[in-house]
Amino acid sequence: MLLLTSLRGAFTLMLFVLNTLFWGTPLLSLAVLKLVPVDAWRDLIGRVLIALAENWISTNNGILRLTGALAFELRGGEVLERREWYLMVANHRSWVDILVLQAAFNRRIPFLKFFIKDQLKWVPLLGLAWWALDMPFMKRHSTAYLERHPEARGRDLEATRRACLKFRRIPTTVINFVEGTRFTEAKREAAGAPYRHLLPPRAGGVAFVLSAMGDTLHSLLDVTIVYGGRTPTLWDLCCGRLKHALLDVRRRAIEPWMTTGDYGADAEFRARFQSMLTTMWAEKDARYALLQAELTPRSG
Repeated sequence: MLLLTSLRGAFTLMLFVLNTLFWGTPLLSLAVLKLVPVDAWRDLIGRVLIALAENWISTNNGILRLTGALAFELRGGEVLERREWYLMVANHRSWVDILVLQAAFNRRIPFLKFFIKDQLKWVPLLGLAWWALDMPFMKRHSTAYLERHPEARGRDLEATRRACLKFRRIPTTVINFVEGTRFTEAKREAAGAPYRHLLPPRAGGVAFVLSAMGDTLHSLLDVTIVYGGRTPTLWDLCCGRLKHALLDVRRRAIEPWMTTGDYGADAEFRARFQSMLTTMWAEKDARYALLQAELTPRSG
């Protein structure tokens, strides 16, 4: 049984790699055309690249169906539109989250744009693909580093601003894992989180995206990701050990006050924004518990 499961995992992973090479090759070949410094031309090439990326995701989804690697349920998807601008916030359990989000939302809403750790730009093929698709790369510095190098403060915010200017021209879904890292019990305890299933949210990134794109974004999508059983790894997914994934999406209004304040300089606005996000996260934690209880019998 273990051998068959491992063979299934290796077969699924091989198909993922071949699919990435198949769609990644034309994507990267066309990406060099974005170097032409004409916005209208870059927008046209950007749309072609997004179409290729959506085909890549669709084929990934076909692989998941072929191998029976994933069964997911999306709740609330009927409220979504293809040609709008969204800010999506989600809890973060696993690297599998990205594949599951792509599977659930591909072609339902505009293409998902992730904020990616700067060191991941060196990942073979994928790093160049992320660059071609205008995924913003972010450097996260420790407090100690910033104390030694104060000139580094604000660079991530400037990278966010540049990315958001590009996002204004083509319908986009900007996604932010506001916990900043994947959930573990050890991280929850170390952070002193008041939640049972979540880490404390970091409000700064969300506030800055709203400040940079507030007049463009139409709605905030609050997505709760829940897995049946233990938190899966990519290998678990490939081996078919991930039996169920449930994504609950709530469409929330972006209120005018959320887009007009200065999170960095205005202490009153910062406190109000943090309070809003903390309340949302408390509601999400309660919703997570209900959804997890619903999935538990299916995973037994």
